[in-house]
Amino acid sequence: MNTLIWQLGIIVLVLILFKRFYRGNFKRSSGIGNVPGPESSSWIKGNFDQVFNPSAWNFHELLARKYGSTIRLHSPFGAKSTLYTFDPRAMHNVLVKDQEVFEELDGFIESNLLLFGDGLLGTLGHRHRKQRKMLNPVFSAAHMRGMIPSFFDVTHKLESALMTKLQNGPQVQEVDILAWMARTALELIGQSGLGYSFDPLTGEECAHLYSKMIKELLPTMMRLQFWRTNILPRVSWIGTPRLRRLVVDLLPWNELHHMRDMVDYMHTIASGIYESKKRAFEKGDEAVTQQIGRGKDLISILMKENLKASDEDRLDDTEVISQMNTLIFAAMDTTSSAMSRVLHLLSKHPEVQDKLRNELIETRRQNGGRDLSYDELVSLPYLDAVCRETLRLYAPVSNVSRIARQDAIVPLSKPVIGLDGTEMHEVAVPKGTSVIVSILNTNRNPDLWGKDANEWKPERWLEPLPTAVTDARIPGVYSHLMTFIGGGRSCIGFKFSQLEMKVVMSVLVEKFKFSPSVQDDETFWQMNGVTAPVVGKDKHPQLPIRMSLAN
Repeated sequence: MNTLIWQLGIIVLVLILFKRFYRGNFKRSSGIGNVPGPESSSWIKGNFDQVFNPSAWNFHELLARKYGSTIRLHSPFGAKSTLYTFDPRAMHNVLVKDQEVFEELDGFIESNLLLFGDGLLGTLGHRHRKQRKMLNPVFSAAHMRGMIPSFFDVTHKLESALMTKLQNGPQVQEVDILAWMARTALELIGQSGLGYSFDPLTGEECAHLYSKMIKELLPTMMRLQFWRTNILPRVSWIGTPRLRRLVVDLLPWNELHHMRDMVDYMHTIASGIYESKKRAFEKGDEAVTQQIGRGKDLISILMKENLKASDEDRLDDTEVISQMNTLIFAAMDTTSSAMSRVLHLLSKHPEVQDKLRNELIETRRQNGGRDLSYDELVSLPYLDAVCRETLRLYAPVSNVSRIARQDAIVPLSKPVIGLDGTEMHEVAVPKGTSVIVSILNTNRNPDLWGKDANEWKPERWLEPLPTAVTDARIPGVYSHLMTFIGGGRSCIGFKFSQLEMKVVMSVLVEKFKFSPSVQDDETFWQMNGVTAPVVGKDKHPQLPIRMSLAN
């Protein structure tokens, strides 16, 4: 009997030791430290400056080419490693399935609170879901359809201004198309989003300061990226807001002062618009319908929904103003960047430009020369292909970041060979680990899109997509792409953005011909928070393109 007990005890002991050894070995072999990646460029910054800088394109391409879809990066100050991924299953886990575990970084939230207030970009958890619940009806398909006339009204003002410019000068003129797209996007979101007119869209001298300022916001933020990501969360709680403002004012830091002035300006504009709308609501429906937008703009709809909401769901005044700041920025900067990119590509691909123009002319001929209806606009195959391919290859936002709020396991679609030679089907990430989801490399993944993944080919959307793309189950909300990401923090206004792009392109490409600027060789698209073109050593965003009348 004693012998049997000893034997059982030894078996149990062996099993316990084996289990502990297996767990420890598994933890080492599946941990993020076992994932291959590049060496750190410095202890202070890790790989941070290589990933986040205006010229980071080559580094991101190198990561994908050399290491695959899941990579370990070094974080600043020798902190926990960062997981960089464009693996479909990993992205689904981070952005959708476990989105409560993987939240926005503290630096992202803190900086957006300072920039825009406590709107969608500056809130987490229940508060974010409450705000999104209130905003979802605003972006419904029915409201999008109703905005088409307003979109065309604004775009025809742009058309008229450019037509006058060409008719009163040389037949071929070089224009800063980024400035015109920024002005147009601002006026579109102004009228259809806020019920407010920023810009008459006449000559250059009438441009609203807001359009130029927003275009400088993210390049300035990129120059402050290290500080806002790694330092701001550690100091933003110190003292009162008045004390923190005094410190900012006293610091001899021009970039920070420029950011301060832009934030002050945005808040002043949004607060003024909101107070005007509140006064109209207090006077009754007739006063509301007399405003620009006639009460059908996004913020008017939000304010009506807000009045009907329960106390628990209702947004306070500061939250509504914050949504206005967020809406202007998100709708203007990303969309104007995307529209400028389309025109830049068309200028360098005249055969695509001609084919698109022919489609637009024929469609207008068939409908008697009227502005296109919503259904006509969204059913144009080549216009849709040009927009989709541009948003695939040149997404305005190149990556998004999250942080693990607790220990987690990230499963992989494509196994990684670890540093110890084991095949990793998942990665264990400890609490506090940052995760970078690469939109850029997802949309350009040759395993999915084929050998021509890095080529701009609108025709790829005129035939069935590769099986690898559809089978990958990319967790994005738009067309098997990560351009507008996915999950609870996906772009709420992506349909608004698509519609805006198509209206503007349908008018401009039919009436004007675009060709490369003499400065095109010096034009470089910076990888800021939102991509922006610059020319030569001038750090101010601009995109010169030559224009002439199409006929």
